[in-house]
Amino acid sequence: MKKVLVSAMIALSSIAFTSAYAEGETKKVCVDVKDKEGKPVKDAKGKVKQNCKEMKQHKKLEGTKVPEKK
Repeated sequence: MKKVLVSAMIALSSIAFTSAYAEGETKKVCVDVKDKEGKPVKDAKGKVKQNCKEMKQHKKLEGTKVPEKK
């Protein structure tokens, strides 16, 4: 009986934890690949090669301005 109660408590706490955690939005950022001379690298089809990464983008919080000390 104790094992059932413990497993139920763990399941409920994990559900509550995942709903309270908010992830940042992801944004795909691509940058052109360049060689040593600074020219863009092209693939076999003639398109410019790119490095793409997924980055998290967090929302900025708005607040009141801090008054300056005199």
